Amino acid sequence: MRHTRHKVDLCVVGGGIAGICAAIAAARNGAKVALMHDRPVLGGNASSEIRMWICGAHGKDMRETGILEEIELENLHLNPTPTYAMWDAVLYQMVRFEPNITLLLNCSCHAAETEHDALTSVTGWQLTTETTHTVEAALFADCSGDSILAHLAGAEYRIGREASSEFDEDIMPPEADKKTMGMSCLIQGREMDTPQPFVRPEWANYYASEADLLHRGIGMGTNFWWIELGGEYDSIHDSEMLRDMLLKVSYGVWDLLKNRSKHSEAFTNYCLDWVGHLPGKRESRRCVGDHIITQNDVRAEGKFDDLVAYGGWSMDDHHPGGVATTEKPTIFHPAPSPYGIPYRALYSRNIDNLFFAGRNISATHAAMSSTRVMATCALMGQAVGTAAALATTHRCTPRAVYETHLSALQQQLMQDDCYLPWHARAVDDVARAATLSAQSGDPEPLRNGMDRPVAECRNAWSGTPGQWIEYRFDAPTRLTTTRLVFDSDLNRELKNMPCIYKRGQPQRRTPQTLVRSFRIDALSGEGRWRTVVEVEDNHQRLVTLDLDLEASAIRLIPLSTWGAATVNIFAWDVS
Repeated sequence: MRHTRHKVDLCVVGGGIAGICAAIAAARNGAKVALMHDRPVLGGNASSEIRMWICGAHGKDMRETGILEEIELENLHLNPTPTYAMWDAVLYQMVRFEPNITLLLNCSCHAAETEHDALTSVTGWQLTTETTHTVEAALFADCSGDSILAHLAGAEYRIGREASSEFDEDIMPPEADKKTMGMSCLIQGREMDTPQPFVRPEWANYYASEADLLHRGIGMGTNFWWIELGGEYDSIHDSEMLRDMLLKVSYGVWDLLKNRSKHSEAFTNYCLDWVGHLPGKRESRRCVGDHIITQNDVRAEGKFDDLVAYGGWSMDDHHPGGVATTEKPTIFHPAPSPYGIPYRALYSRNIDNLFFAGRNISATHAAMSSTRVMATCALMGQAVGTAAALATTHRCTPRAVYETHLSALQQQLMQDDCYLPWHARAVDDVARAATLSAQSGDPEPLRNGMDRPVAECRNAWSGTPGQWIEYRFDAPTRLTTTRLVFDSDLNRELKNMPCIYKRGQPQRRTPQTLVRSFRIDALSGEGRWRTVVEVEDNHQRLVTLDLDLEASAIRLIPLSTWGAATVNIFAWDVS
């Protein structure tokens, strides 16, 4: 048996979408990071092992950007078919090849050391190498979903539903209980060229008709999220038993769909392609921070001074009985989109150096029924990673970031293309002082600090490929960096991955609205234009490039898109 020690600035436990974004954000902002994950693949509920959709805020132009959008655009670029093998590879490459991250896969956190209300180390067992890994760090982030690190550290947490009177939440029961939302084992079908018979295993449940599964969507295009159990059990310690029960349901549902359902004819050529043997969880421990988000915070739009992320999914409160109840499987209680999520809900009230992001943040059961969806978790993860980098730079605690460096945190998040409702990004003085012009159209939205459409304001320069935009300076100016935000179509309906595989499905493509090729020209003091940057195959929304030049003027010329006739650019900064 081996024992390996690591020393880093931030240790992230949990490699789901929140943990991935936390680790990448911290590393890119200068922190040395270790990411400990107990599975062989990254992604958590979105991984090939579970296959939940990444969902987020409802409504026009509300798609989450930042690191999550970078991941999803990379997936469209590398994985047009699409397959889960490539989706796993996209997540793997984002973390494994990011400088400043040490990735520990197949490593299950099982011990933690604390001193004076602060974590000093965590230890995990890596099954594949028979190695114990101990990570010492100044800061820790629990992105594990089940809050295993918070539990080991003695952090305060809650389980179950609050009484309606505790936080004046009218969608909660009169009495508090330990019931949670359940977990799901999803199933996926694949259409073949010939009829595909299905024989039910003897141990699987038998459903005579749809009447045995009232209010459930048995048909084409569903991801079978309602194959759910566990809310009336212990959602952590009973997981293996619940998995066994869910497998009986999953194979029984497919048997009904193939052999007795009103949809059976449409599924004649479908085989059962995949069944999840690792349940996807919705709820277990919820940590307690300096603020607990409530149903009323959500409904009031969460206009906190320390807003660092946003939600916009309905308060989607699944019945704790899951598929065992004949009642509706969930109630979608209305929530505004967007509503703000405060930084104070992302760090521990009693463990001084512990962050958290994901479904385990500081929220009541009611509020968590909205904040738990993965696109929202991604934003919280990026906020936590960015805050950890600031805390590393200033050698301070998560709470001190709130007290002293909150504005810097918010500005860095917006700089990294995270939308913060009701906030504007600060534009560099170099760009603000320059004369901005364009061959056609109004270029001023490029420096208004709003990097997406908001309400009826487009916040974009629009033109056609080949037209230029120009910054002209009063005197030759040293330029080191340029930052661009292109249009990735925030209203595209596409989920990150499909839930069923039909024959003849069209390949997925990079959004047509994105700028594919562009160049940047600089005007020297002698009056000569020269090309200083030329990009041929861009497929990202946020593009930041080093310049290292002196110029009297600089021009951006978008040359082509991925298919759209019009070019939309939300930001062009020079500094």
